[in-house]
Amino acid sequence: MNGLNLYGDIFAGLSRLQQEVERAFQPGGASSIRALPRSSFPVINVGSTPDAIEVLALAPGLDPAALQLTVDKGLLVVAGERKEERPAGDKVTVYARERFQGSFRRVIPLPEDADPARISAHYRDGLLRVSVARRESSKPRQIQIH
Repeated sequence: MNGLNLYGDIFAGLSRLQQEVERAFQPGGASSIRALPRSSFPVINVGSTPDAIEVLALAPGLDPAALQLTVDKGLLVVAGERKEERPAGDKVTVYARERFQGSFRRVIPLPEDADPARISAHYRDGLLRVSVARRESSKPRQIQIH
């Protein structure tokens, strides 16, 4: 009889695993295989042009001094902290809290042709725009035939 309980536990575990995998791929989870779940902060868009990799991070209400941007070994890291903002008065009861607060860290892998020495970043109106130039050697060029 103990052997049957063992198999029941195994099948129950496999069933839970299957449910978790299905939940991960349902709408409301990640929008693509490269993206994190929608609840990640800051929300980012990553794209490219022939000259650069463009990263847009939506981080409203932050002081630019609270943001840290680093690059190391092909990874661009956006980190910082959003302080808790309480309404005026100590007697306020909060019923719902949907706005993210606390420390955050997003890691964005960069392609091999990204040039970590040529990065520019600008923060304005809650949008952090990071541009990572591509290496000159990786850009297509016309070769003249003599």
